[in-house]
Order: sequence, then C-alpha cells, then structure tokens
Amino acid sequence: MKIEFLLHNAYGIGGTIRSTVNLASALADRHDVRIISVNRPVDEPELSIDPRVRVTPLVDLREGTEHDEYEAPLNQRPSEIFRDERIDNGRMAATALTDERVAAHLAATDADVVIATRPKLIGYLARYGADRPYLRLGQEHLTHEAHVAELHAVMDPAIAALDAFATVSEADAGHYREALPDAGARILSIPNAVPAPAAAPSDGTSRTIVSAGRLVGVKRYDRLIAAFGKIADERPDWNLRIYGRGPAKAKLRKQIEELGLYERVTLMGARSPIETEWSKGAVAAVASDAESFGMTIVEAMHAGLPVVATDCPYGPREILTDGTDGLLVPLAGPEADGHDAVDAYAEALLKVTGDAALRVRLGDAARTAAHRYEPSAVARRYEELFEELRPGCTAERPKKGGGLLRGLFGGGRKQQPAAPRPQESAAHPEARCTVDADGSLLVRVRAGELTGADTHVLLRHRGSKGKETVRVPLPERGRETGEWVEARIGRTAHMMSEGRWDTYVERSGDSSRRRLRAALVEQKTLLDLPLQPSAKGVTAWVPYGTSDGFLAVRTWLRPEHAEATEVRMGADGVSVSFALSGTAPGEGAELVARLRGADGAVGDVRTPAEGGAGTLPYGPMSRRVGEEQDLWDLYVRPAAGAALVRVGRLAGDFADRKGIDTFPAANRGDVRLRPYFTVTNDLTISVKDAVGEDA
Repeated sequence: MKIEFLLHNAYGIGGTIRSTVNLASALADRHDVRIISVNRPVDEPELSIDPRVRVTPLVDLREGTEHDEYEAPLNQRPSEIFRDERIDNGRMAATALTDERVAAHLAATDADVVIATRPKLIGYLARYGADRPYLRLGQEHLTHEAHVAELHAVMDPAIAALDAFATVSEADAGHYREALPDAGARILSIPNAVPAPAAAPSDGTSRTIVSAGRLVGVKRYDRLIAAFGKIADERPDWNLRIYGRGPAKAKLRKQIEELGLYERVTLMGARSPIETEWSKGAVAAVASDAESFGMTIVEAMHAGLPVVATDCPYGPREILTDGTDGLLVPLAGPEADGHDAVDAYAEALLKVTGDAALRVRLGDAARTAAHRYEPSAVARRYEELFEELRPGCTAERPKKGGGLLRGLFGGGRKQQPAAPRPQESAAHPEARCTVDADGSLLVRVRAGELTGADTHVLLRHRGSKGKETVRVPLPERGRETGEWVEARIGRTAHMMSEGRWDTYVERSGDSSRRRLRAALVEQKTLLDLPLQPSAKGVTAWVPYGTSDGFLAVRTWLRPEHAEATEVRMGADGVSVSFALSGTAPGEGAELVARLRGADGAVGDVRTPAEGGAGTLPYGPMSRRVGEEQDLWDLYVRPAAGAALVRVGRLAGDFADRKGIDTFPAANRGDVRLRPYFTVTNDLTISVKDAVGEDA
C-alpha cells in the first residue's frame, strides 16, 4: 500500500521529524512510503532518511536561492484556515500559498493512507482531504494541554472528521476522548518509533550525565542545572552535558556561570545523530515539567543508560518503571516529602551517581524495555490500525516508480537512489569511524559502495593541499558480504602533523579519490584517553563529522604542551591549572600571558606557577591597546629561562572547543576580560570594551 506522511518541515532534527523518519523507514519494508514536507528551508535534510522513502517538498523557502518563494505574492497573503498568529507564525507559517499547495497535493495523491503529523496539517487534511478515498489519520506529538484555545477551535473539529487520531501516550488519548466524546475518529495511543542505535551502547564507566532536547522552558534545564549544582561538591569527578538548541540557551549559560559550574556543565549544541553522544554518558537526565512522550528517554534506554526523569504528566511514567529501568522523581507536594523539585531531583542524581551496581542494573533493564519502541513494533501497530479501519487495505501491492507528484511545483526532491549493489560506486561512500582503546582509528566503509578498484583509505592534510597524506590498505576480504570493510589507522604506525585531515577512498591505479561521508563517528574512548606521547611530541586525534557531512580528523602534534585542566574566573584574576607534557616543571616556573602581535612593545603578564597552577591578575591586561580588542595568549614557562609552552585543551572528544567550552567575563572598569579557546583549542583571554558588549 501507499502511505504518506505530511510534515511541516522534514529538513530539521526535531522529535516529530525523527519519529516520522523512523516510522517511515520501518513501513518501507513492506509499503511504498513518502514524506511530504510542506516547507523546504534548506537543500538537504539534517537527518539521514531511508533511500526507499521519497521526500517531496511543496513550498520552497531556501533563502538566497532562485527558488525561494517567501516573497511570492500568494505567500504574503494569510491562510484561510490559520489566520491567528497565536496558532502559527514565523517564516514557515501557513499562507495562501501553503493552502494552495497542500490542497493540490491532497487532491492529486494516489496514497492509500495519509498521516498528518501536526495540528495545522490535521486541519488541512480534514478540509482538503474530505471525500477522498484514502484513510485520513492525525498524530499528536505534543499534548492536548499544549495547544492554545484558538488552535483547538480549528483542530478539534478536524480531528473529529478523520478516520483515526493517535497520541503518543495513553493519558493524552484519554484527554482527547473526554474533550471529543462525539468524535467520529477512533482516538488511541501509539508511541513514537525509536530505533536501537548502530553505535555501541554505554559501558557505564564515564562520569558524565547526558541530557538532550530543545532548549525551551518546559524542558526545565534550569532545574537540572540547579540540581547538579547541589551535588557537584559531593561528585567532583562528574560532569553534565546538555545537547540541543533553542531560545533558552543564553539564560541557561548565565545560570551555569552564576553557579560557577562552567567547567562542569557544558551546552553542547545540537548533534545528529545523537546516539553516539548517549553512549558517552553513564546517566541520562530528563527534568521536564511535561513530556508528551519522551523520545530522548527511549534513545537513552537503547544506549543502556539509567534515566532519571521527573514524574511529569504523560510520557515518562508510561515509559519508565521506577526503580526497575530508571528513576522517577516527584515534581512537588507530599510525594516529594516536602522537598521542592530541585532537591528531589538532586537526591536522585546523588543516588544513581554514587552506586555503580545500581547504574548497571537499571541500564541493563532499560535496554531490554526499549525494544518495545523499535520501529518495526510500532509499524505493526499502525498496520493493525489500517486493517481495522479498512480490512484488506494492508495487502502489499507492487511498488511503482514515479508517482503523480514527482517534481510537482518545481524544486522537489527526487527519489533517493537505493543503496548501491556491490561493484557499483557512490559519489561519496558512507563510512563509520570508531576510536580504538589505544587511540587508533577504525574506519569502516560500506562494502556496497566500493568497487574492485578502490584499494586504500586516504587521509589528506587540508593545510598542505595534499602534500601530506596517510594511506591504509582496504582489505579485499569482507566486500562480498555487502556490509563494512575496515581499515585501521594505527597511532604508532602513522605520524600525522597538526591540522585537519579529510578522508577518502582511493583507487591506486589512477589515484582518483572519493570523499567519505560520515555515517557514525564514535568518540567515547577519547573521554578518558590521555594525550599520546610520540617521538615528535604529544599527539591527539579526534575524528568528527564536518558541517557538510564528511568524515574528517582533527590532529595535534606539539613538542611540548600545557594542558589546561581547569580555568576559574576569580575576583582579581584568572586561575589556570595545567599539566605539562614533554617536560617537567622546575624552579621558577611561571604562567604567562603575552599580548598577541605586540612585538615586545607591551610586556608579558607573569605569575608564579606552583603545583601546576597560577593566577594571572586582571589589572595589567585591562589596559587596552588595540582598536577593537586585545588578545592575550597563555603560556607556561616550565622553569626559569625555559622556552614558553602554549596552554590549551587538546585531550578529550572535542575537535573544536570554541563556543562550547565557555567562561564568564570579568568586568574591570570599562573593559571586559573573558577566556576562550581558539580554533586550535588554545587558551586565550579576550579584552574588549564593556560598553555594548554582550554578557
């Protein structure tokens, strides 16, 4: 059968998009599945979408392109259905153009089932899909309470006109049944589809708490940060990572700085795929006031993490069993023994971080429980629903190429090709990279995207324009299985100079190469891996996915190095603790700040470094010299008369620390001083005028 999903925007990484992509992929095993993205804001989706699932956009909103329809006259007219800005606003709000495109699509589609994934789309499906032969289903990815009255005024009658409406929790389905007792639609709950990760699960040995989601108020990351602050002194070796993006970022960063947790709590930004980040953790944290479902809960469970979640309405209490596969924390009231939610959450964190056996037991049970949310299981529930609504409709039909709407409206995404068979080549073969226990890199290339002429994995130094390369043979064995062919880049076998290295498969006969796409990059070994000594100095290798999706490696090679282990902003100066590599501190050791580009015209700021630490006074660095800012680079002089050694932070799993490892500013009169890590992960202090400077 032919199944279509209507998505507002298939090109992002939100929970609705992820769950739709997961379910579509599972249904594609037996059906012809399409995703209709009402809007197309960028060229390609951020998520990897199964090549069997065709994605067709209706309105092209790619800024700066010749296809951008934002200024089109019809797009400047309001939607006939969604006129209230409290219902819909922003660049991708419904307009008369959206109305026209969706109406045309729903009139022309040959689908057997159309599933609308958001309230606005449910309204469209009810109006423009009426009297059509296909089944009409709606989905609720938030909750009944999450929508304003103006939206319910449009959405509720639309739900009643559908064949079925699925929420992601049984509690929310109950709310909708109460609110719509006379609805003709069948109202039920079917959870989101969350696949088991391809990445290796957590081994539970890290000291990292991981949380992920959109940075918005309801997620209550402020509660999580405050709770972590309460246990930070008792758990000095633990840290907290928060993944996601959203409007609350600046407020959360300010809270982290005010609590003095800036070396313990990190706002990591968005990551896709997120599965490799869950595996770096030992505990997962959800501190929300409400969760319609909790995809991140199930993702963490798949990775073998015990989840500490607030017992908030809907999702968590239907997913987790307190004390069996996670911990549920009361939000308030007598159930919390008079404690507020922050205290109760802090106690739960203290409990699970202090008991390794408990973490293992909960994590093992969580992995088992997560299987019930795998896409194949959720897809079966949808197929059963289709069969109940229209017996016989789930019978498989031959898949046809093309489709009535391929290329409709221009700028549509063509059907993605199926994975290449052996001996067929892809423009950019898919690769996975794992850091081995000794820091070596295991690069696995998908066998079906190699040809017999591909003989090596090639690493090419970006700065030298190909003059520096590393080649590792690709074995012939294993290619016939159609899975993965592995090449090992050994730490002791290869000396890689500092910089960025792009990865390729190379054909030795004509030296042609194809760049590798990063499918999965597993870095968790780097969390505890020390910097590696070599004949030429200390080294570090960090594989990562570039912003445009390719596999690269960031490397450092330094004869001597001072690793910044802690940076603290005090009342009178910045204190830096460090560990020297390549040399040992001696008598007269100093921490030194040197003004960049001063050519000796401005003297160094120096302070004794005893026990691997020193405090640089703000005063001398506060005397502005440059027009826009002064940059003071930090060094260690290991002993009196010794050469300076640059201070940086090279260990760990960060290819780029700039903008992630951040510090508060210190105000000194009219100037503001703030440490930061440069693009090479070296430590520098920026000094700017405080007037107009963003705090």
